Amino acid sequence: MQQTITVGLLGLGTVGSGVIEILRDHQEQIQHKTGCAVTIKSALVSDLSKPRDLHGEAIQLTDRYEDITRDADIDVIVEVMGGIDHTLPILLEAIENKKHIVTANKDLIAQHGAALYEASQQHQTDLYYEASVAGGIPIIRSIIDGLASDRITKMMGIVNGTTNYIMTKMAQDGVDFDTVLKEAQDLGFAEADPTADVDGLDAARKMAILSILGFSMPFQLDDVEVKGIRGVTQDDIRYAEELGYRIKLIGVAEHDEAGVAVSVEPCLLPVQHPLSSVNDEFNAVYVYGEAVGETMFYGPGAGKLPTATAVVSDLIAVVKNIRLGTTGTDQVQPQFPNQLKDKQEKLTKKYIRLQVLDEPGVLNEITQVFAGYGVSFDQVIQRSTDQPDQRELTLMTHLVSDQDIEQATNDLEGMRSVSAINSIYRVEGGN
Repeated sequence: MQQTITVGLLGLGTVGSGVIEILRDHQEQIQHKTGCAVTIKSALVSDLSKPRDLHGEAIQLTDRYEDITRDADIDVIVEVMGGIDHTLPILLEAIENKKHIVTANKDLIAQHGAALYEASQQHQTDLYYEASVAGGIPIIRSIIDGLASDRITKMMGIVNGTTNYIMTKMAQDGVDFDTVLKEAQDLGFAEADPTADVDGLDAARKMAILSILGFSMPFQLDDVEVKGIRGVTQDDIRYAEELGYRIKLIGVAEHDEAGVAVSVEPCLLPVQHPLSSVNDEFNAVYVYGEAVGETMFYGPGAGKLPTATAVVSDLIAVVKNIRLGTTGTDQVQPQFPNQLKDKQEKLTKKYIRLQVLDEPGVLNEITQVFAGYGVSFDQVIQRSTDQPDQRELTLMTHLVSDQDIEQATNDLEGMRSVSAINSIYRVEGGN
């Protein structure tokens, strides 16, 4: 007799509806792959009176999470309601009741993944979260399984569709940040409160998750250096293009003999780099392995069906584990302690844009400040401004430490000849 796996759904918004739709439309395929029927018994909603599209499925709706976490008939709980403080105790109770967990909640995994993992190990349940990073791109499964035999040295990518949409439109249409943000909100690509996206916090959570998995080390969200895109201007975009670069919000996680550095920040990428061509709401992640070399994963980073596809793929993995009797054995504790680099060990190239007085000797004065900290330049470009007594300097450094740049720019802020430090951005690649 064929076994049936019963699912409880926490949340019935866009992604939850997509999960129901995929399970209905792909049921025959899922049964063939797993040897099981998969059905949703009940779903948690906040408002029972609100009309719901259940795609013809007989799903019980409840506004009490206990009806799902304590239901003996439910094998797997799919959490797509989001949130942290109210969601964590619900999932911990579900795990205590021997429920396997599939979640798309990046915020929860980034901040409390260790607690959920510990509980799932204690109760021999599965915890899967593919949809928490890059939507429909199977990046987590690729790192855990596909690249399990390799040693990952770097992960770099566009992992937030909202900011990538904004940066794409700013570059293509020549409009400023505020204008594009309003357009993105009107189209539903950006939230009414876009802080988590445009300030880089959403991408930082995803990079923390990828770093834990890729480097087998414990990471906290505070370990990620974060800088958003609010300060990127049309001048920066235009000057970058003139230099052969495009600006994208990039998450970077690097591991070498000096340790690990994880950051999210606007970066200048060479126009020929594949990530430079990733536009609009799409995501892409570059993974560098010692053996495999460079690999790139590209696809929709969000959306109803792409995200639901990742959720259901995790659900299928849980079902297979149940059938094999191997639940609670997939995850492995981090192998190494956290080895964060200090500022002197973080070496990158930098793009620096300054506004300075148009006086003899100013350029020499500024370069001498940088030289005092061992900073040298690949390119120095001077431009006139609409103010007759002002010039604009664009500087491209060679490799330099974060500490030396910080100290040099601190010195510049106290100089009479430096009117403003307009921009400092990371440069990836190039000559």
